[in-house]
Amino acid sequence: MSVDRTLHHFPLDPASRQVRLALGEKRLAFAEVQVRYWEGAADFLTLNPSGVTPVLVEIRNERKTVVCEVRAILEHIEEQEPEPALLGRDASERAEARRLLQWFDRKFDNEVNGFLLHEKMEKRLLRLGAPDLSSLRRGREALRHHLAYVDGLLQTRDWLAGRRMSLADFAAAAHLSVIDYFGDVPWQDFQTAKTWYMKLKSRPCFRPILADRWPGLAPAAHYDDLDF
Repeated sequence: MSVDRTLHHFPLDPASRQVRLALGEKRLAFAEVQVRYWEGAADFLTLNPSGVTPVLVEIRNERKTVVCEVRAILEHIEEQEPEPALLGRDASERAEARRLLQWFDRKFDNEVNGFLLHEKMEKRLLRLGAPDLSSLRRGREALRHHLAYVDGLLQTRDWLAGRRMSLADFAAAAHLSVIDYFGDVPWQDFQTAKTWYMKLKSRPCFRPILADRWPGLAPAAHYDDLDF
């Protein structure tokens, strides 16, 4: 069955990156529309009134389906295209993958992105002035706590949720990859997490992520280096 997919996304949005990784891992073709979500364009708000990326538009058998925001899109993709399975093949790993999805999309986002990405990216996009140094310090301290947690999980597991790579790994990697774009991940202090990230970074689905660039926001020198 032919399916036309269009993903409306912002390249440096961790949620959008999760969907791109899942589509890439499942080898599902899709067109891209890059969205300046902060501008509140009327056509995008028609798709998703919350104004949040990503949004996936599918046309299947001439029927259009609009799926908004990351968790709904990931669940939709998994239901429609179950192979390769990205939520685990047993109940315990699926539950753990879902727990970690929530961890990164809520806890990590609030404690790390809410400071580092707000100060380094959102303020520049919205022209809100220079980064606040105390907020940067707070975000970097929280990042170290999260990396220690990831390190601990990976010392007893092959992947974050268990024996197989899952959407939990893509969620963590999507968030960390945007932080890494700005050069703020202290990989040298978390070698287990670094090795895990190198494995993900080398997968074909990650190549478009490493090619991302945004005008006025240059990536760190090592960003697209597989042997960083």
